[in-house]
Amino acid sequence: MYDNCNNEGRPALERYTKMRDALKKTGRPIVYSICEWGQNKPWEWGKGVGHLWRTTGDINDTWSKTVEIIKLNAPLDAYAGPGHWNDPDMLEVGNGKQTTTEYQSHFALWSIMAAPLLIGADLRKISPEHLDILRNKEIIAINQDRLGVQGKVIYQKDGHWVFVKPLANGDKAVTLFNESEVNATISTTAREIGLPRSVGYTVRDLWQHKNFQSAGKISASLPPHGTAIFRVKASQDWYQHEPAIDTSLDIAQQYAGIPSTITPAGVPFVATVTATNQAPIPVLDASTTFRAPAGWKVEKLSSERAPVLLTSQSVQSKWKVTPPAGAVPGTHVLNGSLGATWVGRGKLTRPVTSPALVPVAPPSGGSLWASDVTFTTERSGYGPVERDRSNGGYVGGDGKTLTINGKTYEKGLGTHANAELILYVGGRCTSFSSDVGIDDERDVNQQGSAIFEIWADGTRVASSGLRTWKDDAVSISGSLQGAKFLRLVVNDSGDGVRFDRGDFAGAKLTC
Repeated sequence: MYDNCNNEGRPALERYTKMRDALKKTGRPIVYSICEWGQNKPWEWGKGVGHLWRTTGDINDTWSKTVEIIKLNAPLDAYAGPGHWNDPDMLEVGNGKQTTTEYQSHFALWSIMAAPLLIGADLRKISPEHLDILRNKEIIAINQDRLGVQGKVIYQKDGHWVFVKPLANGDKAVTLFNESEVNATISTTAREIGLPRSVGYTVRDLWQHKNFQSAGKISASLPPHGTAIFRVKASQDWYQHEPAIDTSLDIAQQYAGIPSTITPAGVPFVATVTATNQAPIPVLDASTTFRAPAGWKVEKLSSERAPVLLTSQSVQSKWKVTPPAGAVPGTHVLNGSLGATWVGRGKLTRPVTSPALVPVAPPSGGSLWASDVTFTTERSGYGPVERDRSNGGYVGGDGKTLTINGKTYEKGLGTHANAELILYVGGRCTSFSSDVGIDDERDVNQQGSAIFEIWADGTRVASSGLRTWKDDAVSISGSLQGAKFLRLVVNDSGDGVRFDRGDFAGAKLTC
């Protein structure tokens, strides 16, 4: 790897070409990695200079950085091929700061993007569960396929992604990626991914290492941040495999702008379990069931049973669910399932789960510092949302005193664009106020700009407008009268997110 540090202002192409020529003179086979972080668009000139080139800045072990890199690297598929690869940086799988679901997505998406799979974790310390992700030979085979094509995004909307990668033997690799914060069913078809017409298709789930039969739809019900990865082909023996039946568990959204999986104690919600037959053959006696945690009240609203469930037909059940008033705050698991019969083969079940997050309500009466309140959910562009300090690095707890253009604050929230913090206020609070601006923690870099917003449920009640590193703090406030949730947002202003360390300084709730 040839880095771009201390380059003394020399043009990148000149430097990397000279190193290429020097390496060739050794007469030895050497893989040459261009590491200038994508700043000079190496995908446009790197072929013939190096074998791989970094397309982004450095990765770190956070979900927000993983997604940021996916969005930068995915559109560059046309520049990759055998001997010249887009490199979105090393794998963070196993370093421990992301969930297993997020690490699975990280690995599957790097694989379908034909990225170099460089393990960035200490193999002496990695958990068996995370090591199994890295040892998935079927997914590695997708990455290493000799055709050498980077997977292409054929669909992206509302955080739902579909990637397709043609393989040397004529199969197609497909990943379905749920970037969003709620369960989602994401689908494509054999026709959309470029396979020929067939009565049936074999869809191999590369996480389950299992084949399913499909009439042409490739679909998966995915948790937040989850990814399914399949190997799909038109086949003559499709009928030998289990029917592909999608089963989903969805919670009806109660508050605009707030993930439906946040379920306050004592407040009823509706859960829906749906199963859809995607196989060419029918299944029999199909119905769905639902189960909530012990102590939660469940009332059946409707339930369907299909004696014969044909291709593309669904069965569904709806349930009114109420977490008890004293429900323990935190994430609980809801369970759904399909039960059906595969003709001549016996019973089929398709379990599905959904998280239900019971939030903590703030105490009533008086003023509260926002940094002293329990967060319901948070995401920040670089590390966690910090309490009473600036956003330092991605590890957390490494910031400094909140400072905006020389003015310091003892209390507040340190973030980095793009960021979103949700606080459950439960109708108990009347307003939120804060000074906002770009923190001085940017070393010597005269950079940083963002827009700060306050939302009450689904209504924006205040916006700072554009704030840059040059600006003093500005005070914003908004009414929370009757709102169940406060949502604080820090958006990139459109010029990239470098050093967009945004502070909600002196942030206060009136409850």
